[in-house]
Amino acid sequence: MKQLILVIGVCCHLTTAIAQDTATVKPSYWNNELQTGLNMNQSTFSENWRAGGVNSIALGLFLNAKANYEKDNNRWTNDLQLQYGNVQNKGQNMRKNADRIFFDTKYSRKFHPHWSFFASLNFMSQFDAGFEYYKLKDSVGKEYGEELSTRISGFLSPAYLTEALGFEYKPVSYFSAQFGVGALRQTFVTDQTLYDKYLPTDEKYNLLYGVKRGENMRNQTVFQFVANFDKEIMTNVVLKARYVALLDYQNINGQGTVHRLDANLTAKVNKYINVNLTGVLLFDNDQDKDIQFSQVLALGILYTINNQKP
Repeated sequence: MKQLILVIGVCCHLTTAIAQDTATVKPSYWNNELQTGLNMNQSTFSENWRAGGVNSIALGLFLNAKANYEKDNNRWTNDLQLQYGNVQNKGQNMRKNADRIFFDTKYSRKFHPHWSFFASLNFMSQFDAGFEYYKLKDSVGKEYGEELSTRISGFLSPAYLTEALGFEYKPVSYFSAQFGVGALRQTFVTDQTLYDKYLPTDEKYNLLYGVKRGENMRNQTVFQFVANFDKEIMTNVVLKARYVALLDYQNINGQGTVHRLDANLTAKVNKYINVNLTGVLLFDNDQDKDIQFSQVLALGILYTINNQKP
């Protein structure tokens, strides 16, 4: 009988202690994730390979970090993307094939199950100088001589900073649309030596990325539309896409419109290996009158750290 009373007493004590510990554990409103890794591309051809081809090797480093806070009707999201890579083709100097600095932070507060007010800040630039490669041409347009290059961009040249206020529509967890009815955009060109390829008297070509020679920044008041899609479309295959449209309120005839679509398709092979297909479509009249396009297919090594419990 004494033993039974003792066991009951011990059980009561443990139950009380567990209940107290559970009560003191504070819920976490943060969801954090860090991804880092290496992308690789490589091709080799024998000298008698009749189909043609160029030996090449490409290596790229990337880091993606997210820190999201959500409590009641309040949500704060932070997204950092860093990417840099180089490619070496036989007979050519090393040149970069990936270069990206992207940071986006946004606070939103729900006033409806699918609608929120939001305030956001977005920054984009690159780490290293960018070059345009070309060869001299003779009188009939035939290229000759060694390949030459001209520097056309660099760190903070250009760089884009956008602050926006507006409304966000989020009907499902994997899709959202932001309407930035009041947005400011600053374009930076801090390296004035990029203008040296133009004559000082040539006003037609005295702008780089919309910034005038002798100035480091251009201000615009714009309407901003952003659509985000992030979903596992099939087992171990994730599609992420971000479309941005900017309309300059002072230049609404279409010349002041910017369209950019970033899409990434990731197929997970195992815990550490994946295949990435990345594409970018860009139309920015301040950069070029035609649509710009880039695409990269890579095999990657990925390491992920997050605070989510299994």
